[in-house]
Amino acid sequence: MHDHSTDDHGSETRLGIVVFITAAYMVVEAVGGLAFNSLALLADAGHMFSDVMALGLSWIALRIGKRSPTDRLTFGYRRSEILAALINGVALWAIVGIIFYEAVHRFYEPSQVKGVGMLLIAGVGLAVNLVMAGLLFKGRSENLNIKGAFLHIVSDALGSLGAVVAAIIIIFTGQDWVDPLVSILIGFLILYSSWGLIKESVFILMEGVPSDVDLRRVEESMTSQDGVCCVYDLHVWSITSNHPALSAHVVMSDPDFDRYALLTRLNELLQEQFGIGHTTIQIESTHEMRPRDECSTCRLGTACAQSE
Repeated sequence: MHDHSTDDHGSETRLGIVVFITAAYMVVEAVGGLAFNSLALLADAGHMFSDVMALGLSWIALRIGKRSPTDRLTFGYRRSEILAALINGVALWAIVGIIFYEAVHRFYEPSQVKGVGMLLIAGVGLAVNLVMAGLLFKGRSENLNIKGAFLHIVSDALGSLGAVVAAIIIIFTGQDWVDPLVSILIGFLILYSSWGLIKESVFILMEGVPSDVDLRRVEESMTSQDGVCCVYDLHVWSITSNHPALSAHVVMSDPDFDRYALLTRLNELLQEQFGIGHTTIQIESTHEMRPRDECSTCRLGTACAQSE
């Protein structure tokens, strides 16, 4: 049974709008940095340039992910979402490295900043980032790629907020060292927020069991069904975010049991209880087909010990 969830069109449209707005404001921030002699704004414009590239990659990945499977890529291109999310996470860490480098440089060679102009540009930037974060807020839990884009926008918002705070302090105290200090704090926040994205992307690429699926419960639910003797070679993984898949061998307790009825019941169980709609289940009438190796034996306690 194969049930692919669709309708990424809304996320794709919202992400396209975010890419356009980010690119437009990047130009505004660069011009403002030059006009007000603000290295912070110029650095943030460079940060936003990296975001435009990353967000554009996310948008392209969403479009590519809708392409049909081929003889060479039988799952289609949906995994491009995970690759783009991983690249986005790594890009965030690279951006933090640039932020730290610039911050240390400015501690040693401080430059005078026109605080009022910096405050104006950073304030508008914060408002723009909050609007874009609102556009992506819903989709962040439905799509790992959108989550990566959302984190990029949040990092931009944190950068703008830090610039606003630094600008206010500079205006009233003239202490330019506040700017690099705030940048370092923002960098640590970005590292913290992006770690989950990188970890989840790598976990999916390693075909780990989704965090919301208890493999032991899946096996126990399957073996508790009438007609099931044991389950072996059970695998659950994610094709892409929120698209879990399962494959398993099921040995019947009675070779005369209705195979079609059993398969239908198992598919309904997996969909209703665990949200697994993409399944490949091989029904077997005897244990003779079960390989006698460590990776394919029945699990002790839920398997049929009498077959050993």
